[in-house]
Amino acid sequence: MIILGIDPGLNYTGYGLVELQKDKIKAINYGCIVNEVSETLINKIKTIYFEIDNIIKIYSPHEIVLEEIFFSKNTRSALEVGKVIGAVALISTLVRIDFFVYTPLQVKQAVVGYGRASKNQVQEMVKLLLSLSQKPNNDHAADALAVAICHIHYKYPY
Repeated sequence: MIILGIDPGLNYTGYGLVELQKDKIKAINYGCIVNEVSETLINKIKTIYFEIDNIIKIYSPHEIVLEEIFFSKNTRSALEVGKVIGAVALISTLVRIDFFVYTPLQVKQAVVGYGRASKNQVQEMVKLLLSLSQKPNNDHAADALAVAICHIHYKYPY
C-alpha cells in the first residue's frame, strides 16, 4: 500500500510517499515542489498539477492524502491554497485514486500523540517512525510525510 501525502501551498507544496509493509512504514520519496513567488497564480497551479501528476505516474500510489489548511488571519491565502487542494482533488479524481483530508490536529495527534505538538516534534517523530537517518530537510516535505503516516494510523492500524 503506497500513500502519497501532500502539504499544499502555492509557493511550497510538500510531498511524501510512504509504503505500508506488514507492520512497518517505509519512506519511498519526499520533497517539495517550489514555485517562484513572482510567478502567476495560474502558472503555480499548473506546475503543482503537472509535478504531482508526474509523481503519480512514477510511483502509482493507492491513495492520496492532504493536510487541510488552517488560516485564522489571511483568508486570501486560504482561498488561494484552496485552489491547490482543488487541483490535487482533480488529479486524484481523474486517475481514480481515493482522496482523504486530515486536519493539522489529527496529523499531530496521530504522529506525535499530542494535537498541539511543535513542528520540530512532528519532524522528530517522522524521522523515528520512518527510520530516517535525519529529519527531512524541508518542513513541507516533513508535513507531507506526517499526513501520510496519519492516514495509515487512522485507516490501517498495524
